[in-house]
Amino acid sequence: MLYTLSHSPTQCDLPALLRLTAQGDALLLLQDGVLAGLTGSASLDLLLNAPISLFALQDDLDARGLAGHISHKIAVIGYTHFVELTEKHRSQMAW
Repeated sequence: MLYTLSHSPTQCDLPALLRLTAQGDALLLLQDGVLAGLTGSASLDLLLNAPISLFALQDDLDARGLAGHISHKIAVIGYTHFVELTEKHRSQMAW
């Protein structure tokens, strides 16, 4: 399953989202959701302990001036790869 997080981790229940995930799932951080992937954040620790692949949308990082602050353990992707993720994961859930 592909999960998309578009809200700041301070404005959503990130632990509840991560409890839904399973091995082989993917999480794409977009819009304010990219804040969850900032180096040194508590939410990043939660993400890295989940058995999922992590991605962040480059345009949203750039729009917030955060491109240099995202964890190197999160794959930064563009819209083309976003489309590929949606094709790979037929089931999707927006959070």
